[in-house]
Amino acid sequence: MKFLDQAKVYVRSGDGGAGCVSFRREKFIEFGGPDGGDGGRGGDVVAECVDGLNTLIDYRYQQHFKAKTGMHGMGKNRAGGRGADAVLKVPVGTQIFEEDEETLIADLTEVGQRVVICKGGNGGFGNAYFTTSTNRAPRRANPGQQGEERTIILRLKLIADAGLVGLPNAGKSTFLASVTAAKPKIADYPFTTLYPGLGVVRRDGREFVLADIPGLIEGAHEGHGLGDRFLGHVERCRVLLHLVDATGEHAGKDYKTVRGELAAYGAGLDEKLEIVALSKVDAVEPEQLKKQRERLKRAIASAGPAPEARGPLLALSSASGAGVTEVLRAVSAAIDASKTQEKVEAEPAEWRP
Repeated sequence: MKFLDQAKVYVRSGDGGAGCVSFRREKFIEFGGPDGGDGGRGGDVVAECVDGLNTLIDYRYQQHFKAKTGMHGMGKNRAGGRGADAVLKVPVGTQIFEEDEETLIADLTEVGQRVVICKGGNGGFGNAYFTTSTNRAPRRANPGQQGEERTIILRLKLIADAGLVGLPNAGKSTFLASVTAAKPKIADYPFTTLYPGLGVVRRDGREFVLADIPGLIEGAHEGHGLGDRFLGHVERCRVLLHLVDATGEHAGKDYKTVRGELAAYGAGLDEKLEIVALSKVDAVEPEQLKKQRERLKRAIASAGPAPEARGPLLALSSASGAGVTEVLRAVSAAIDASKTQEKVEAEPAEWRP
């Protein structure tokens, strides 16, 4: 499997090093006293968001990660060294959950973000630490504290500006291949796309990331077809580009099927900004295209998000390039509108006495 977006991993931080019981033994020094050093702290388990990764495939072959134990204390007041950390390198957009798959530990959305999953145990005190005015030669030391252990779930949600949705064979992969440098598998049968793909669109001096996911069929939220497990990859998208096949039997029914699956999945997908476009318009007669357009307009008017969350109905042909530029410009404008809205909502209200 080339694309892995979920992994179950066992992690354990390092134990602390034990303290040392030692006394100074040196010629001509009669009462050297205790000089046992403290143990070192155990290593932490850290998740780090790095650039250059786009799947969790590394965690298919290794599921156990353990940090190093701290060094033990030594005589002559020498403290033990700290144990090495175990670093889990994950791609941008990775969420870390508890084993119950519901409790969110961290959401890593930027390169360089780090989160400590398990803290290493503290090192034990050597006998020099226990010296008091009444106990000048303590013969005790502490063992190091044990590290933490837990099982976590890593779940990847691709970060893209726009996401492609639609029924199987709606032309999503062909569109992605025509506007980006991505090379998805393209064939004339359903479910050609088996895992999500990403591409960078460069048009009119602008860039944005476009995500393609496997097609949805009726009952996908119940596991039919490939199910809706890949819909998580468009949760972070600012706008959805919904492609409806103009060569299908009924464009309106096809649109409602996908909208129903988005609503059943939840996570606010049915409330996102949406651009609807008829694809493969070069493969149908003008009369059939007009009929499909009318069906789709009626379906959009009776279902889907609020009017302000929908763009105009567009048409395109990825094979001939007709209408592609207009669709990309509409998507780019919707992304800008979403960013502006987020900026307005993030600004604090003006203070007035």
